[in-house]
Amino acid sequence: MSWSPKGAHRTGRDVSQLLADFGHQLPTAAASPVTSKEARLFRHVPARGVRRPGRGWAPASAPVASYRMTSDQAPVFWPFIAGPGLPPTGAQMGVDVLSGSAFYVDPVGWVLRDDIPVTNANVICLGKPGTGKSATTKAFCLRMTDFGYRILILGDPKDEYERLCHFFGVQPFALGPGMSARINPLGLGPLGQGWAQLGADEARSRAAVMFSRWLTLMRALVGSQRIGTDRVPFGPSDEVVVKAALADLTGYTAGNTTLTETTIPRLWHYLDQPSDALVEQCRYASARQFLDETRLLRDALGQLVSGALAGLFDDHTTIDVDWNAPIQSLSLSRLNPLGDEAVGIALVCLNSWGRGMREIAAPGDLRVVVRDEMWKAMRLGVEAVKSLDEDLRLSRGVAGRGGDIQWANAHKPSDMLSVGDHGSQAATIARDLIHLADIKILHGQKPGVANELDAMLGLGPQATAVMTGWAMQRKGRALWLVGERPYKVETRLHPAEKHLTWTNDALEGAL
Repeated sequence: MSWSPKGAHRTGRDVSQLLADFGHQLPTAAASPVTSKEARLFRHVPARGVRRPGRGWAPASAPVASYRMTSDQAPVFWPFIAGPGLPPTGAQMGVDVLSGSAFYVDPVGWVLRDDIPVTNANVICLGKPGTGKSATTKAFCLRMTDFGYRILILGDPKDEYERLCHFFGVQPFALGPGMSARINPLGLGPLGQGWAQLGADEARSRAAVMFSRWLTLMRALVGSQRIGTDRVPFGPSDEVVVKAALADLTGYTAGNTTLTETTIPRLWHYLDQPSDALVEQCRYASARQFLDETRLLRDALGQLVSGALAGLFDDHTTIDVDWNAPIQSLSLSRLNPLGDEAVGIALVCLNSWGRGMREIAAPGDLRVVVRDEMWKAMRLGVEAVKSLDEDLRLSRGVAGRGGDIQWANAHKPSDMLSVGDHGSQAATIARDLIHLADIKILHGQKPGVANELDAMLGLGPQATAVMTGWAMQRKGRALWLVGERPYKVETRLHPAEKHLTWTNDALEGAL
């Protein structure tokens, strides 16, 4: 073998060739497969683009690819993008922390818009005590007065709205033993006005609304009484008797040109001493049979007249309500020593009376109707639940007139579901009440309660975590459900509002 000078190319034969001359072949290695070079994902591109036809800078943006995914998946790709915001109308409640923008609440305005999934102006506010539920309610009421709304508190069991009333220069009406204020839940209301000038069809229409309201009330009141552990039943025969008696007492049966307002004691006495016409109209063979068949009904009414609430709802209304005032409140704090059941019965009576007062609202008469501690009324039985159900259905008005924002407060869903056994009619109606409100405010809750809400509303793990975590860290934080849209909102209070909404006076006085 010969070699060239240093740095030159090698010449001659190598070892393999030398061995081949003597008949020996060296094994050869298998040729390695040729692999194509992987394409690079990212390439350096000069500022002026690649110097190739069609590869330079262009003023038009690249086409955007569209993707479809659920709301749980979207934050993984776009964690800082919030959902569609609400229009800036109504009360400015605070901050939508996901978008960083102000959060406005306008229930009636939302109903009138097609781009917001709200069909009624009902609001249900749920929250653990101390999470800011009352402050949110009062702040909303106060701020909506700037837009022409007035406030009606249908029963204030703890005098929480007294400061708000005094702020507007209004004195709440106090109901309780020894007080002069009386409320007649069988009042005619504005539907009884101008009866003589009504045509036959209009009179029948108004009478149907009034008698329906009264029967709903009587079913709730009679059903609130007990026989041992069972509620007093109110069947179809009882309904016929009560409706016929009310028609006689008001003069509707006789076709009077002016209806006469009656009371629960008068109804009780009339059933206890029925006329021959009433016995015949109710299809009883004799007065004796009438008395025997209606004994349970009459005893239940008598207990209401002579029981713990005697003197409160058994006479004509004595208070003169100024419906043009910014706020009106009916205080029930003096009934607390009588127990939750007495307060619940009072709330049922006030609901019926308040509905009667609002059955015809003048154009532009907008009102926020607050129903606090509604669970006390719902625990009176299925008929009381039906009464509240009818009240909430009136948020869109009667016969195309009126329409209020119905705002109901409770602590947790089990407050409403405890009205009956699982799967019972009362529990089913109570569960549907939550769905009857298209606007839900869910303040901080313990994990067990949050899981109940998740099972009822299908919130998902992220919304549940908001209630059990973020909302529990500061008062006023809540998950707002506007239709099916969730909003993570923190209510902000002005220093003057903090004084009006403070509810821990009793705790401060104990220190």
